[in-house]
Amino acid sequence: MAISLQKGQKISLSKEAGGTLTQVKLGLGWDVAQAPQDKKGGFLGKLFGGGSGGSGGSGDSIDLDASCIMFDSNKQPVDAIWFSQLKSKDGSIVHTGDNRTGDGDGDDEVINVDLSKVPANVVSLVFTVNSFTGQTFETVENAFCRIVNADNNTEVARYNLSSQGTHTAMIMAKVYRHNDEWKMHAIGETASGRTFHDLMPTITPHA
Repeated sequence: MAISLQKGQKISLSKEAGGTLTQVKLGLGWDVAQAPQDKKGGFLGKLFGGGSGGSGGSGDSIDLDASCIMFDSNKQPVDAIWFSQLKSKDGSIVHTGDNRTGDGDGDDEVINVDLSKVPANVVSLVFTVNSFTGQTFETVENAFCRIVNADNNTEVARYNLSSQGTHTAMIMAKVYRHNDEWKMHAIGETASGRTFHDLMPTITPHA
């Protein structure tokens, strides 16, 4: 059974997975917050990604984007994977791309990581979500990120967030090396910015 993380909690991915992890998927998700009159109308749907346009403030969708920033031991960014660069230069991390409809359940935005191919000088991977169009998290609920063992599609850990407010971004979690093993740190810090570039002053202390 997957572990449910609390803010600030750190875990060993291999211990939680019951063995060495090499291929992992980081799935990120969120729902559109339902207005009171919509509660009986059912699920309004998810929208993952869409930074190149999207629906803007349509009232029934929100345009969010997931990013992954790779850092070295000096907290210097090595590479970034986001909607304008879906694959890391070394090939170890691949973003499946923006889903601008959000139809269906499950992970509509996924970042695949081959931990065995992450360069030795990279010690941490920080995952973020942000609203390119400036929509705030007042319209977001049930945000989460989860780590899945890609070899057997088993969920290893999940971090559910309930933070709503006027922020337009969130630093979700970090996957990092420690004593030759990969760990995960649930961060859940709010921020504001249209892309990860705007978030760097907030991201870097967590690298």
